[in-house]
Amino acid sequence: MPTHEPPRTPDASPGASQWAAILSPGSWIILVIAAVSTIGVTVWPVPTRSGVEMWVFARTHARIYGEFAAAWNLEPDQQSSETVTVYTIEGTALQRRMLSGFWTGTPLPDMAEIEVSSFSKYVTGPLDSVGFVDLTDRLHAEGIYDQIVEASFSPWTSRGRIFGLPHDVHPVLMVYRADIVEDELGIDVNDIETWDDFARVMSAVFKDLDGDGWIDRYPLSFWYDDPDVVEMLMLQAGGGTFNADDEIIVASETNARVLATVVHWCFGPGRIALDAPEFNAGGNLLKLEGRVVCALMPDWLAGIWKNDMPQLGGKLKLMPLPAWEPGGRRTSVRGGTMLGFPKASQQAGRFEEAWAFGKALYLSTEGARELFEGSNIISPDMSLWDQSFYHEPDPYFSYQLSGSLFIEQAPHVPSRTSHPFRTIARSEIGQAADELRDYAESVDDFTIETLLPVARRLLEEAQDRVLGEMSRNVFLRDALTPATESGSDR
Repeated sequence: MPTHEPPRTPDASPGASQWAAILSPGSWIILVIAAVSTIGVTVWPVPTRSGVEMWVFARTHARIYGEFAAAWNLEPDQQSSETVTVYTIEGTALQRRMLSGFWTGTPLPDMAEIEVSSFSKYVTGPLDSVGFVDLTDRLHAEGIYDQIVEASFSPWTSRGRIFGLPHDVHPVLMVYRADIVEDELGIDVNDIETWDDFARVMSAVFKDLDGDGWIDRYPLSFWYDDPDVVEMLMLQAGGGTFNADDEIIVASETNARVLATVVHWCFGPGRIALDAPEFNAGGNLLKLEGRVVCALMPDWLAGIWKNDMPQLGGKLKLMPLPAWEPGGRRTSVRGGTMLGFPKASQQAGRFEEAWAFGKALYLSTEGARELFEGSNIISPDMSLWDQSFYHEPDPYFSYQLSGSLFIEQAPHVPSRTSHPFRTIARSEIGQAADELRDYAESVDDFTIETLLPVARRLLEEAQDRVLGEMSRNVFLRDALTPATESGSDR
């Protein structure tokens, strides 16, 4: 009888011919690239970097810092130290690379400039997980804390700990077309103390420039949907998003009054504002044509105007901001930058080198001079404010002492928050502003008295939405109690 062989168990490992049938041509290409990359990494490893790296996002800063670093590297005391190299990285890319480094361990610089709008992303978790070196004790021990305007630390402080060396103060003044306001109209700006005074005195500015029956010239360059400027005005008034104790103050009475006022400024019979945005060719043209005669100007914006609109040189002057009430604050704050030191630098043994360079750059007379002459930014180091270069006539501002004017207001800038939900809170305030405008248009009434109760309600709803988002963060649930009105001003 014929015999039968037992069935064979198929080989679990396909041969080359079977793999060829299983994989597509594209898959083979990927496998080949992966193999070549693996060999490449093994044979040609990435060289270990030398020296201290600094990352910045602003090209103006990069130029100034690059020159400073070149001189620093040649100093006799630095001959045995590691050299400093400054790299420029676009702002969004810098933020992503920093966060990636903190989360995944990819390479980081020894120091990096961080802009205020992104800092909250770095402090969303527990304090010991923050990727920057905690500088609090060192700043106090070295006397630097007392040397710098206290409010300049607030954007870089989380739960009482400071994670950056302040680069600036950024007080805000009002810039105005002196050739129109004073020479053409004979207005004395000394008659303006409050925003109500401003609206009344500057009513003489309105003008139909082309004879078509429509007003073409307005007193103020501003629009209600600019979150930076609205927040700046709320801070000036004593409001904002969160107070110094990290309590939410979105629904404060102060914010409601500011919100009602800014919508009133932009619409209806009481309108005083025209949208002439910064960093925009159309906005610059409106300013050059004299379609708006006043604007809100932090010190850094003065440097940008000088570069972008030199034609206005000699036609402008500066004055303190109008206050929200008699005797109130005549300035505010917008923007800001810090110098942070990733913990990776400390672990690599380069922190002391980076710290020494950072202090020399930010706190030296020469660094302050370069910063002011290059971008009109005043140093937060109060010990430098009597330097002569801050107090020289400025031809662009009709030979006023522009540095002196910004310094006079610098001690009065409001403190700000670094709360992780600040960005969301600002967005919710913006939504409330849109809804308030819609309401005003629906009832055809743009008076502050009509808008104020609606602003209160809309901000309460906005605050509830922010609190809802915060409740999902296990690290912030203990801070869900809104501040009382008496505790809302900072």
